[in-house]
Amino acid sequence: MTARTLISLLPQLILLLTALILLGINLIRGDDKRTHGWLPGVALVGLAGAVVAIVYLWTTTPPAPPHPILGKMLLVDPFALFLQLIAVAATALVIMLSAGYMRSRTADPGEFYALLLIACLAITLVTAATDLLMIYVSLEMLSITSYILTGYFYEDIKSTEAGVKYFLFGATMSAAMLYGMSLFYGIARTTNLVAIAQGLSGPETSLRGLVTPALIFLLAGFGFKIAAVPFHQWAPDAYEGAPTPITAFLSIGPKVAGFAVLLRTLLIALPHFYADWVILLSSISIITMIVGNLLAIFQRDVKRMMAYSSIAHAGYMLIGVACWTQGNPPGPFDGLSGVLIYLLAYLFGNVGTFVVIVALEEATGSCQIEDYAGLVSRSPLLAAAMLIFMLSLAGIPGTGGFMGKLYVFGAAINVRAYALAVAGIITSVIAAFYYLNLLRYAFFQPPEDMSPIPVSAGIKVALTITGLLTLVLGLYAQPFLQLAQRTAHCLNGAPF
Repeated sequence: MTARTLISLLPQLILLLTALILLGINLIRGDDKRTHGWLPGVALVGLAGAVVAIVYLWTTTPPAPPHPILGKMLLVDPFALFLQLIAVAATALVIMLSAGYMRSRTADPGEFYALLLIACLAITLVTAATDLLMIYVSLEMLSITSYILTGYFYEDIKSTEAGVKYFLFGATMSAAMLYGMSLFYGIARTTNLVAIAQGLSGPETSLRGLVTPALIFLLAGFGFKIAAVPFHQWAPDAYEGAPTPITAFLSIGPKVAGFAVLLRTLLIALPHFYADWVILLSSISIITMIVGNLLAIFQRDVKRMMAYSSIAHAGYMLIGVACWTQGNPPGPFDGLSGVLIYLLAYLFGNVGTFVVIVALEEATGSCQIEDYAGLVSRSPLLAAAMLIFMLSLAGIPGTGGFMGKLYVFGAAINVRAYALAVAGIITSVIAAFYYLNLLRYAFFQPPEDMSPIPVSAGIKVALTITGLLTLVLGLYAQPFLQLAQRTAHCLNGAPF
C-alpha cells in the first residue's frame, strides 16, 4: 500500500483508530463512571480529525479526475468528500445529543460511541465505492452496526423488536441486492462500475435483456437504505424502538449511503439505460411521497411520524435523481445539485428535530404528540428550535428545506417532468398539516405540566448548530449551491 493510498484513506483510518481507542477505554476502565463523561469528547475529537482530513483531501485534489485506489474499488473525489462531510457532521451531532441520554441508560458508553464511529466509517467507504464488491461489503458493514445500535437496549422489548425486524428485512433486501449484482457480473463479466458501463455499451447481445431485472433487484437494496416505498416497512418500527439518538442517525446516515451508491451506480455504470431506470425511479418517487405523507398524518408517536416523514423526503430526493440532465454541465436545476443541497438541508432540519425530541423524552419519558403541549411555556428555546425545523421540513421559504425542494422541483420542471413536480408540490402541502399540527400543540395547547424542561449543554450546542445552519441555508444558499454544483460535476465528467 502506497503513501498516496494511505493519505486518501486518512479519514477512514482516523475514524477506525478512534473507535478502537473507545473500545480499549471501555474494556480497561468500563467500570469507572468517571470515564463515561469524557468518552463523547474522545469521539468528537476523532470526528474533528476526520473533518480536517476530508478538507485536506478536498483542497489537494487535482482538477483532473483523481485516480482510484485499492484496485479501482474506491475513488476519493469531490462527490465522495462532500457526502463524507455530511456523514461526519451527522455523527457528531448524534454524539452531542447522546451524551446525556446514554449516561443513565448504559454501562458501556464507549462501545456505543465506537459503534457509531464504525457506522460513520462504513458510510465514508460507501460514498467512495466504485466496485459492486466494495459497495456490498461497505453497505453490509453499515447495516450490521445499524442493527446492533437499533436493538442496543436489549432489555427493552421495543428496542429488541425493532432490531430484529430491521435485521430480518435488511437481510432479505441485501440478498436481493446481491442477486442483482451477480446478474450484472454475469452480463458484463466485471464488478467495476466503469467497466460495466463499457461492457453494456457494446453490440446488442441476448444478455442485455437481463439488465432491467438486475436493476430492479439492485434498486431493492438501495431503496431499503433510503427507506423508499415499497422497501420502507422497517422504518416506523425501527425509528420507534431504537434509542432516540440512533433514530436521528438512522434518519440521515443510511440515506447518505443509499443515495451515494444509487447515484454512482446509475450515472457511472448505467447511463445508457437512463430511459429504463428513470421510469422506475419516477414511479417509486411518486408512490413514496404519497405513502409517506399520508401515513404520517395518523401517527401519534412523534418518532413514528418522523419515520414516515423520512420516507416522504426520500421521495423528494428521488425527483432529483430521476431528473438528471445527462451530458449537460451542472446548473442550479440539474437534479444532482438539488439532491446534494436537499441532503444538506435535511441533515440539519431532521437531526435538529430529533435534538428537541431527545430533550422532551428526557423530561417526560414519552414521545407522544400530546407531550409537546405548551412547549413554548416550558422551554422557549426548544419551542423556537422546533418552529425552525418544522418550517424547514415543510419547505417554507427562508429555511434550508425550501431551498432543497426548490432545486429538486426546479429540476423536474427543467426536464418537463411535470407529473413529478405536481406530485411533489401537492404532497408538500399534505406534509405541512402534520408538521404544523406539532407546532399547534407546542404553541397553542395548554400544558398539563408547567415545570421547566432542562436543556443540557450538548443539546444547546446541537440546537444552535442545526438551527443556525438551517436558516443560513435558506437565506444565503449561493455558496452551498456552488459547492454542490462543483461536486455534481465529477459525476457528469469523464469516467476515471
